[in-house]
Amino acid sequence: MSKTKRLQTIDGESLMSLPLMPINFVVDTLISQGLHILAGSPKVGKSWLALWLSVMVAKGEPVWGMSVKQGTTLYLCLEDSVLRIQNRLFEITEDAPDSVHFCTECALIGQGLEEQVETFLTAHPDTVLVIIDTLQMVRPIHDATYANDYRDLSVLKRLADKHGIAILLIHHLRKEKAEDVFHRISGTTAISGAVDSSFTLVEEKRGNGRARLTCVGRDIEYRELELRRGEENVWELVSDSREEPVLCEDRIVILLSAFMSTRTIFIGTPTELSEKIDPDKTEGVTPKKISRLILQSVEALRKNGIAAVVRRSNGKRVIELNRADSVDLEGAGEIVPIDPAAVDQPSGEGAAGAVETDSSLRGGQASRSAIRHAQFRGAAPYPAPEGEKGEQCRE
Repeated sequence: MSKTKRLQTIDGESLMSLPLMPINFVVDTLISQGLHILAGSPKVGKSWLALWLSVMVAKGEPVWGMSVKQGTTLYLCLEDSVLRIQNRLFEITEDAPDSVHFCTECALIGQGLEEQVETFLTAHPDTVLVIIDTLQMVRPIHDATYANDYRDLSVLKRLADKHGIAILLIHHLRKEKAEDVFHRISGTTAISGAVDSSFTLVEEKRGNGRARLTCVGRDIEYRELELRRGEENVWELVSDSREEPVLCEDRIVILLSAFMSTRTIFIGTPTELSEKIDPDKTEGVTPKKISRLILQSVEALRKNGIAAVVRRSNGKRVIELNRADSVDLEGAGEIVPIDPAAVDQPSGEGAAGAVETDSSLRGGQASRSAIRHAQFRGAAPYPAPEGEKGEQCRE
């Protein structure tokens, strides 16, 4: 009898100190890497929205004020003809780039679709977004059961995760009203459960050109976007329910770069650091957010000359920042996280020298690939000793 493979686990303390890859957004704060569904009533304008999204991302232009990750896009417009897509393109844009691709026929899920998409991705490795319009057009004919719904969408979910892209499925809403609009998504609850985000497009009144895009997902905040369909059939943003701006990776890097421009080292709690870089609370940098943002921005900070480590010291969570002239960042991309249990931890008054000579070995400077492949057990960054020279904040 074969031995059962042991579970690879990580404890909570180590996880909260481990540098991680930030969420990869195709449309910032709205559409991330993974599988998503956009559902709406027939003829509400879902396909117009899908076409516009595919063009905007390919061109690298903002979507409703949100930045995009520019790259190749593939739009499987399975209910349209080439002529109709051409006519619509002339309405929504003056110049469609060659990085947006259209296809009106493809295979079904489990019958060749995955291979067709993978072949396209091999030919266009910079692809960031695939839109399938509609989901029903690529599903095999079988009973509408929970298991079948979940199995079909899981195939597409694995495809998106494997290649680090976003796949957006265009789908339909039931006619029946429901208190929760997401309960109107056609099919079983497995469809909503299998995707990373769900979007519903519902008109205020049939044909009046105004609609609400309701958004919910694992990696995004719940929000409602009020949209207006313009003369060129482009959905324009009227209002956004999200009042507080989301602090993105780029913004935390800017704030910390400015903060470290006048010092070589900072050691303090998340509360102390948030008070220093956002004293009037206008940036929304709370103590709970700052550790996560730093851990997801280790590589970006390193490229800006700042080594960042989140660790525990005397029972408290501590953030340590070192500027490039106080720590050697050369070769940081080759360094892997160090198991604290495997290294004798220096302590006391003699620790300062060890910090200055060995600080480049800390896990906070590990490359993205090293972080991804680090063993969970003991993968937390090497805790720096107490007593370092430089600016140290105390509780």
